[in-house]
Amino acid sequence: MRRAATAESRRAAVAARLAGMSGGARGGNVSGGDRLVGVPGGDPGGSATGGDRDGGVPGGDRGGSVTGGDRDGGVSGGDRGANPVELAVVMPVVFVLLFGSIQVAAWFVARATALNAAQSAVTAQRVYQAPPDAGEERAVAFLNAAGDWLVGWQSPGPVCVTEDNQVTCTVTGASLSVVPGVSFAVRQTAHGTVERWTVP
Repeated sequence: MRRAATAESRRAAVAARLAGMSGGARGGNVSGGDRLVGVPGGDPGGSATGGDRDGGVPGGDRGGSVTGGDRDGGVSGGDRGANPVELAVVMPVVFVLLFGSIQVAAWFVARATALNAAQSAVTAQRVYQAPPDAGEERAVAFLNAAGDWLVGWQSPGPVCVTEDNQVTCTVTGASLSVVPGVSFAVRQTAHGTVERWTVP
């Protein structure tokens, strides 16, 4: 009987200890500490869990220092609006280069047009016994067919001069303006020898 009473008292002591440990797991310092460091089902109101939520641990407070910094533009939000600003700065330069290159190309085409007109005038004027205005008429016909790459050539118009068996024809004007207010003067001259009979 004495042994049975001792065994029963031991069981009662073990049961009481287990009951005490179970109660400590819900509110005690040791188990509560385990629950506060992120164990599922931990005390949501504990100091450690609150610190985790305020310190930037995943699932923590959205107003924490790390996560809140990201939301307030510390890292990812700091570049918002940068692309439109860069585009506004770069685009004027791009447009100036684009239209400037087109204007230069138009000037080269106008020079080529004036030179071809002058050469056509020389070819017509250097013919044997050609009329005095044959070269100028040929240049005018060429320029009318060439389009508007050369503008303002009508005043004073193509000029051909014959002296000392040499023909000189000059065509002046300006290139087509692509950029408002910008125009390049064009002046091209061609030379040739007048055809004539010679004594062997």
